[in-house]
Amino acid sequence: MKTRATLIGFTAILMWSFLALMTAASGKMPPFQLSAITFAIGSLPGIITFMLRPERIHQLRQPAKVWLTGVIGLFGYHFLYFTALRNAPAVEAGLIAYLWPLLIVVGSALLPGERLRWYHVVGALAGLGGTVLIVAKNGIAFDPAYGFGYLAAFLCAFTWSGYSLITRRFEAVSTDVVTGFCLATSILSALCHLGLETTVWPENPAQWAAVVGLGLFPVGLAFYAWDHGVKNGDIQILGASSYAAPLLSTLILTLFGFAEPSLRIGIACVLITGGAMLAAQDMIRRTKKAEA
Repeated sequence: MKTRATLIGFTAILMWSFLALMTAASGKMPPFQLSAITFAIGSLPGIITFMLRPERIHQLRQPAKVWLTGVIGLFGYHFLYFTALRNAPAVEAGLIAYLWPLLIVVGSALLPGERLRWYHVVGALAGLGGTVLIVAKNGIAFDPAYGFGYLAAFLCAFTWSGYSLITRRFEAVSTDVVTGFCLATSILSALCHLGLETTVWPENPAQWAAVVGLGLFPVGLAFYAWDHGVKNGDIQILGASSYAAPLLSTLILTLFGFAEPSLRIGIACVLITGGAMLAAQDMIRRTKKAEA
């Protein structure tokens, strides 16, 4: 059961790896407008479920702390991430924001029933090292002038890791509630768009297809899968394995001609894959025992 839930959570990481490609293919739509549209689309699986099984709509009746955690997690993360990118160079802001998998692994020690082992931390650090190789290919230069953007990126990392860890404590709450989180995030993103951005619509069917694809998968089903995974699976493995997303994203961009293959990517592949395997020792042992 735990292994199955972990694998379901990993599908979210696989879907997030297509985020860069689909975003690049979606045209020049500003981020909050794109967020508003894609999260609206992302709520459709849940809405369809409620239409087919109306008795499940009562799952949306949750305590305020559940709603606050979900909305702050989804909307807060994206708001802070976009704010970071507006106020700091993308490479440095992205690396700081991508501390969240490491924070999940370390923070899991605070969860009931979880034990933090050395290989969880080393695996996550290896993944972070591989991510640095991928993202910071032209070097890193932290400039104090971008302090506000860096702060937003740090808060971004803490927001998503905090959301994931706190969600684990709501394991009795149905994943159906993610539908409400997506709708709330869509509405708040639309308000930010109206106040901060100029509307830009896709120019052709291919860009519209990319927007729909984003809404259905990386900004849709991925959040339902992640919710199920962190509630019922091995959150330490999921945290360390999350560093596979930037690696897979780079490999996909390379496959589609948006990036060039290099030795650096190969080394990053070894670090991230090895780190994930190291962090997954407990799951590997459980699988071997089950097969014996």
